[in-house]
Amino acid sequence: MALSIRSRVLAQTVAKRRGAASMRLNRGYASAAKETLEGDKLRLEFEGAYKTHKCESPSLVAYTNKQELLDYYREMQLMRRMEVAADQMYKQKLIRGFLHLYIGQEAVASGLESVLTKEDHVITAYRDHAHMISRRCGGTVKEVLAELTGRITGCSKGKGGSMHMYKADANFWGGNGIVGAQVPVGAGLALAQKYLKTGRVSMSYMGDGAANQGQNFEAYNMAMLWKLPAIFVVENNLYGMGTSVERASAAKEFYTRGDYMPGIQVDAMDVFAVREAGKAAVKHAQTTGPILIEAVTYRYQGHSMSDPGTTYRSRDEIQKVRETRDCIEKVKGRLLRHSFATEADIAAIDKEIKVIVDEAVEFAKTSPEPPLAELWTNVYAEDVPVRGVEAALSYPGAGR
Repeated sequence: MALSIRSRVLAQTVAKRRGAASMRLNRGYASAAKETLEGDKLRLEFEGAYKTHKCESPSLVAYTNKQELLDYYREMQLMRRMEVAADQMYKQKLIRGFLHLYIGQEAVASGLESVLTKEDHVITAYRDHAHMISRRCGGTVKEVLAELTGRITGCSKGKGGSMHMYKADANFWGGNGIVGAQVPVGAGLALAQKYLKTGRVSMSYMGDGAANQGQNFEAYNMAMLWKLPAIFVVENNLYGMGTSVERASAAKEFYTRGDYMPGIQVDAMDVFAVREAGKAAVKHAQTTGPILIEAVTYRYQGHSMSDPGTTYRSRDEIQKVRETRDCIEKVKGRLLRHSFATEADIAAIDKEIKVIVDEAVEFAKTSPEPPLAELWTNVYAEDVPVRGVEAALSYPGAGR
């Protein structure tokens, strides 16, 4: 009898949590865009895509064209196919340790990165693979998968793994494994831009699960006091690990969390809405000071590979988002509806992407692991000999 009562209570609790999460999913985030073809351009008029705090709304109208739609489709599809491949490689035990996938959230990285340049500075958390291969950053799928498998050909020479992707020539600083730790570093990057008078901005990404970290608010305060060219982005995928926003955050409107700092909430399942929010944020950061973006998105997978992703939400919820709000399908639909591309054109792009990813998988499998001497490189600015070993084993080039 006691077991039966506990089972009923547990079932009621789970149903209540899932119901609350579904309410959150359906409350104010499914925006619409009216589409009008004007010659070779497509005009998008957004409705319900933004909420603002102490600032003007981003543009409610965006223009795009065939090439831009194709570029966004190709970029986001490449991100997704790469992550699907990483998922498979993990299950084959070719990738070990932590792995956090970006499947479903591609419009955030694709849209925001498209308004930045390589001179701007970007830092993010551990869900960082897609940012690495964005067109702005310029990383490759080979570099990412090789890094995930711990190979010397990876973007961090196989020593960073999933959480620590870097690309210095694009000012992409990771990839950080400590929850929220990247946010004050991002404020420091913005301080450097102001001090050096570069005119560039820093963009610091975090998840909704990290948004309650105290160090964030210290960074917001400093950024606002010094009017730093900083953009703070909360990628709100509605769940911090397995905990819904309702259960974790007393204040659920993350775009208002800066209080004295302006903020924008955007439906981040539409890459063009994200792009327009990014444009507005960059302009504000360059001319006025820091700003916060809440990008409301959704992840289809669990928080990490150890999380099935279905114990705290229903499969029906996930499927509903896939069918009605998927960011890649939105771009594909616009290409087809306005005859910018045919099904055959889309299939050709998908085939091209499959070849790129398949080649990258094989590249990662066959690349060598880092030599032992790499254990003590990139620790100090200059190579320092290691005592107690032969000089030639101390670091690459030692003893020559």
